[in-house]
Amino acid sequence: MGKLIYATNTSLDGYLEDESGSFDWSVPDEEVHAFWNEHERRIGTSLYGRRMYETMRVWEDDDWLTTEPAVVREYAEVWRDADKIVYSSTLAGVSTARTRIERQFEPETVRRLKEMSSSDLSIGGADLAAQAFRHGLVDECVLLLCPVLVGGGKPALPRGVRLDLELLDHRRFGNGVIYVHHAIRPASFPSTA
Repeated sequence: MGKLIYATNTSLDGYLEDESGSFDWSVPDEEVHAFWNEHERRIGTSLYGRRMYETMRVWEDDDWLTTEPAVVREYAEVWRDADKIVYSSTLAGVSTARTRIERQFEPETVRRLKEMSSSDLSIGGADLAAQAFRHGLVDECVLLLCPVLVGGGKPALPRGVRLDLELLDHRRFGNGVIYVHHAIRPASFPSTA
């Protein structure tokens, strides 16, 4: 059975993008990029909301990668090797391999996907992840806390959800980014505050 893992970069004040929709403050250096490469290697299927998919599909194209460091090119290979499910009611089609569209988020379908999976799954996009958190589907949470305050924007974690967590791992990177890895405690049940 695979675990569903929510993993994202976040500002220290809890946002994954600022009020203008920018996340340029979270671009990883080589050390952090290598961490993400290793993390993503364990993922067999990535679940994306439409906006996250549109951001990530750049990894399908080789043109811009030719002058990038090896760690960046490696991430593209890892990303391409995973299956992708995009949740969107408006997206007409997909432009990447190993990708399919689901028109709506069905919690029971995701539960079955986890049960049948021999590898872990990831969920990307704050809105989609919030649905998964609310339905008790997220097993682990990986956050890279960037040393910046952005003052507002899109919250990295869902509002109105209370879950008890268990710290599994942590690390400090040379650029000041802090990695924290938590499991959702089994006794936790999503609830609104």
